[in-house]
Amino acid sequence: MTEAEKEKQPLETENVREKNRLYTIKLYEKVRQRPFTDVGKIEEIMLPMSDGIRLRTICYIPQGITSGPVVIQRTCYSQMEDILEVHAREFCKRGFIFVIQWCRSINGSEGKWIPNINERQDGLDTLNWLCEQPFTDCVGYWGNSYLAFTGWCMADAVPDKVKTMYLGVYGCDRHVSAYKDGLFRQDILTSWARDNAGVPIEADHLESCMYRPQIEVDEALWGVRLEWYRDWISNTDRTSNYWSQGLWKELKEIPGKMKIPVFIREGWYDHHLGSAIVTYADLSEESRKHSVFQIGPWNHGYSPAVTGQPLENLGDDSVQSPLDWFEQLLIKKEMPEKVVYTYCIGADKWEKWNQFSVPAAGKKIIYLDAEQENSKGKTLTKECAPGQSNVSFIYDPQNPVISHGAESLFSSQSGVGSLIQPECGYREDVVSFISGTIVDPVEIGGKIRVKLYVSSDVQDTAFSAKLMEIFEDGTTVNIRGTITTLAYRNGRTERGDYTPGEIVEINLEMWDISWMLKKGSKLRLDISSSDFPQYSIHSNFPGNWAMQKETQKAVQTIYTGEDYPSAIEIPYINA
Repeated sequence: MTEAEKEKQPLETENVREKNRLYTIKLYEKVRQRPFTDVGKIEEIMLPMSDGIRLRTICYIPQGITSGPVVIQRTCYSQMEDILEVHAREFCKRGFIFVIQWCRSINGSEGKWIPNINERQDGLDTLNWLCEQPFTDCVGYWGNSYLAFTGWCMADAVPDKVKTMYLGVYGCDRHVSAYKDGLFRQDILTSWARDNAGVPIEADHLESCMYRPQIEVDEALWGVRLEWYRDWISNTDRTSNYWSQGLWKELKEIPGKMKIPVFIREGWYDHHLGSAIVTYADLSEESRKHSVFQIGPWNHGYSPAVTGQPLENLGDDSVQSPLDWFEQLLIKKEMPEKVVYTYCIGADKWEKWNQFSVPAAGKKIIYLDAEQENSKGKTLTKECAPGQSNVSFIYDPQNPVISHGAESLFSSQSGVGSLIQPECGYREDVVSFISGTIVDPVEIGGKIRVKLYVSSDVQDTAFSAKLMEIFEDGTTVNIRGTITTLAYRNGRTERGDYTPGEIVEINLEMWDISWMLKKGSKLRLDISSSDFPQYSIHSNFPGNWAMQKETQKAVQTIYTGEDYPSAIEIPYINA
C-alpha cells in the first residue's frame, strides 16, 4: 500500500461511518413508533466492576421519564460511537432509557483488552448495578456480532428485571464458528484477530492468512504475540480441552439454561449462521416457547447478499424489528409466541414456521457422472450411471481457489454472498457437473448434502463443493458451498487417518438455505480442494494445520457410477 493510499483510508472509513449514520437516522424516520419526547439527560460515569476496573458507561434518559424500560448495549468497537448515539437518541425519543458501555480498555474504559474473557462478569456487574437504579423498571439487552456475545455469555444468569435479549449474527457454539471439518474459517477470524490485537497492525490480510506456519504469524507479521489467537488455530479437534472446558463450554451450554425470551436474527450469508442454528436448537424449552428466530438474505452487516434476485418484499427492519420487540416485552409486557421466519431467495417472500430446520416435503437425489460430458463439464443425472467412472485433478496449495460467493467471509467483503460465478473450466483444479433443465420451480429448504467417493495420493487433504443455479440467460450464481478433509471426514470430532490411494466416502454438509430454483434453470456443482480465504489452505500434509510450514501437491480423484454413487441430496419444500 502506498503512502497516499494509507492517508486516504481513514477518510474513506470516516465517510462510510457518516453514510451509515445518516442511513440509520432515515430508518428511524420510517418506523411505526413515532417520537413523543426527546433526550432529557445524558449521564456519563466510570462504572466500577467487581475487581475495581472502571468502564465508561453512558445513560441516555428521556425527558419527563423518571422510571421506565431500559435497553443496553456493551461494545468493544470504538468506531461505533456515532451509530450507537443515533440508536440511543432515537430510542429515547420513544420512551426508552438507553445505556451504552465500552468493554475494557476501549474508548475510555480502564483495564486490559483480552477478547471474551471478562465479558460475563463485567456484564453481570453492570446489569446488577442497572437494576438497582431508581430509573430502571425493566431491561432489554441488544447487540449484534461481538455485542451479541456480550449478551449471550451471561444470558442464563441475568437479574429478574432483565426480561429479554435481541441478539444478532452470533452463535454460542464457538467451534462451529471457527472450524469446518478441520479447516479454520480464516477470513473472519484471522482478520478479527489482526484488527483487534490491541495495537495498530498494517500487515496485509491475505499475506497474513497464507503465512506458514500460521502459529507464528502474530509475532512475524503483526509484531505482537496473541495467545488467544494461537489457542483458536491450534485447537482443531472438537473434543480438545479448549472447546470442551472453560469459557467456550460454558457459552455453548448457556442457551439451554436460559429462562428469558430471545430474538435471534441471522443472515443466510453470515459467518455465524451455522453456530446460531445450533444455538437456537439448544434453547431451553422455557426460553424457546417465547423466542423468535429470523433468517434473511443478509451478510454479517444485514446488507442483502444476493445477486440477480428480486428483493422487493425484503424490506429493512434492522431498527423496526428491535423496536417492536422491546415495545412488546418491556412496555406492553406481552410474551410473544414461538416463531421462525425465513426469507426464500428467488421467490422474494418471507415464510413463517413453528420449527427449525423447516420441515422438508422430500429429498431429490441427483447423481454425478464423470463419464458423460457436455460442452461445459461433466454431468448431473437423475439416474445413477452403470459401472464406474472417475475424473482427477491436481491440487496445489500454493495456488488455491479464491473464495468468490461464500458464507464465511468478512474481511474479503467482495466475495460474500450469492455472486455471479466464473464459467466452467475457468481452472483445471475445479471440476464442474451440470444438470439438465429444471422443468418446474423447486423450493429448497434445509441442508444440502453432497456425497462423494474420492481418493488422494497424500495422507490428508481437502475437498470442497459449491452448488450453483444457472439461469436461462447463462448467468450462474452460487447457492451454497462447503468443505471437508479426509482427516475429519463424516463428522469426526478428532483427527483420523487416511491411507493414500484408498477410495473413501465423504459427506459434505452445507448450511441450511431457503432458495427457489427457477423453471428453465440448471444446477451446477463444482468440486475442488480449496476455498481461500474463507477456509485455511490445506497443505496436503497430515497434522495440525497451524503448525505446518511446507506444502505439497496432491492428485485428487472423484469416482461416480453404480459402484461409487456420488450424489447431491437436495431437501425441497415443494416440487
